[in-house]
Amino acid sequence: MAETLLFRPPAAPPPVPEGWRTGPPDFVGVGTIRSGTTWWHYLIDCHPDVASPSGRPKEVHFFDQFRARRSGPEPDAYHAYFPRPVGARCGEWTPRYMFDEWTPPLLARSAPDARLLVLLRDPVERMSSALTYIRDLGGPLDAEMVNREFVRSLYWSQLSRLNRCFPRDRILVLQYERCVADLPGELTRTFTFLGLDPAGLRLTAHHGRPRNATASTKVPVDRDVPASTLATFRDELRRLAVDYPEVDQSLWPSAGL
Repeated sequence: MAETLLFRPPAAPPPVPEGWRTGPPDFVGVGTIRSGTTWWHYLIDCHPDVASPSGRPKEVHFFDQFRARRSGPEPDAYHAYFPRPVGARCGEWTPRYMFDEWTPPLLARSAPDARLLVLLRDPVERMSSALTYIRDLGGPLDAEMVNREFVRSLYWSQLSRLNRCFPRDRILVLQYERCVADLPGELTRTFTFLGLDPAGLRLTAHHGRPRNATASTKVPVDRDVPASTLATFRDELRRLAVDYPEVDQSLWPSAGL
């Protein structure tokens, strides 16, 4: 069960309708787990200029399979997941790509021109939501799993690794709390980054409902943590504030720990 929760084999590529073509994705969401990525990917897919191939899930998990060998795939094998008609854009969002240290270089080789999307959430809230999701699936909440989710919330380290493989101007860092507070503004920012017409999607009340939200009582995250762990957490937030000032940490209660 734990291994199933951690890694998923990729599904078969979707069929290619007549007149469509495959190729590298135009955009790839790479982070982070339990931060509203299902909702934001749905909104992008609603744009009329974005193709959503039938049979392909939001999360391809293509690069999970290379964790043991670290040898890269042939780019065409990844490109097969992205059929679209001429003129349309296409992409996916697997929120663990940023966390797995072997994935950014493989992604850069397979889709060097892709635009990357990162959606962050209050680190402690993200961790609590992730542990709740694991518990509800019957997974273990042992020390190893808790530590893994803590490391997933160290955003600056993951972004730094990503920046070694992709230029900073091709990475858009979004914040879940700002997306909730200003849906039109942050969606316009996203569409502009992706080269899509912001006026292409007329928002309704339905679009404003986050998807895949946690419905059960959340697993509490112990605030009485060791000093060394707290120091790591604070250092990450300080570095994040310097390198990514667009992330408003005043919206994160955990930033005051």
